[in-house]
Amino acid sequence: MNNNKPHHAVAIMAGGIGSRFWPKSRTALPKQFLDILNQGQTLIQSTFTRFNSYIAVQNIYIITSLEYKHLVQQQLPLLPVENILCEPARKNTAPCIAYITYKLMAQNPNIILTCAPADHFIVDTQAFEALNKKAVDFAHSIASIVTIGIKPTHPNTGYGYIQQQTKEAVPGIYQVKLFTEKPDLDLAKTFVDSGEFLWNGGIFTFKLKTMVQAFEQFLPEVHDVFFADMQYFNTPLENAAIQKIYPQCTNLSIDFGIMEKVKNAYVIPGSFGWSDLGTWASAYDNLEKDYYENAVVGNNVIIYDATKNVIQAPNNKLVLIQGLQNYIVVDTPDVLLICEKSKEQEIKAYVAEVKRSKGDKFL
Repeated sequence: MNNNKPHHAVAIMAGGIGSRFWPKSRTALPKQFLDILNQGQTLIQSTFTRFNSYIAVQNIYIITSLEYKHLVQQQLPLLPVENILCEPARKNTAPCIAYITYKLMAQNPNIILTCAPADHFIVDTQAFEALNKKAVDFAHSIASIVTIGIKPTHPNTGYGYIQQQTKEAVPGIYQVKLFTEKPDLDLAKTFVDSGEFLWNGGIFTFKLKTMVQAFEQFLPEVHDVFFADMQYFNTPLENAAIQKIYPQCTNLSIDFGIMEKVKNAYVIPGSFGWSDLGTWASAYDNLEKDYYENAVVGNNVIIYDATKNVIQAPNNKLVLIQGLQNYIVVDTPDVLLICEKSKEQEIKAYVAEVKRSKGDKFL
């Protein structure tokens, strides 16, 4: 076993548009740049702070869309500008992780990299830090891709599910038996009822060489285009290379492309108050609530006979809610959304309909 201290870097993925948080999250200002939980920090600032507490700023990278580079610079002024990687198109997490992996591979193939979304909410940051360091040490000693698994609280079709082996590989770490990305509701219920499955937290830790080998085996078309131009990374020609590479990549998640297929995946079960803040209901779960279990953000909201709602309204606007139960109410200057919480997974489809019928004006 290699006992040298591993060189650890972190890539925070921040290129999405957060359409399920519409109308608060917009194309020009998506959810990762918003203070969804009314805590005084945006989601990307919170994620950066969590990692920067134990990782030097020069080893933290942000991967985002070119159109959001200025937002990253505004919200993370300590981050070196060269650590902001700009994708020319949204192609999901496989090309995103390939970009940072092959870029750093050109610098030092022995780096241990953690890739994490920008929009996670974590309560116990010390417990998370301990698990992340454990994942780094394991990935350093054994060629593996390590993810953190979360004990599910309900059947959710928006998450991937991990079935772990019954026997530990080392204390607290299990080899993955089955990795299933976003099952339908019936299958999700079966997984949760069995007690054998964890939610995939979407946080992956690996040695660069290990991930390159996985791309080469399972996504050779992605490997080929990044590997061919790797010589240009970390040079003035990097941007031109990426502009050429991305159109050749399919829109694919790392979960479908690699994690469902790879044999050397391991999981660390974690309990640290986790939410991926993917939907308004997940925001509701993490916001403070009044006596009637309403989660309210807005200084002038009045509620009568209404319970278990999530309500977001501008501070300068009076909003009166009567009689609603289990609803999402989001008021912005140009859009008002009133939607049952049980239909939150359909907000993405509603946004598509808005685009079809009204164009991009309200997106």
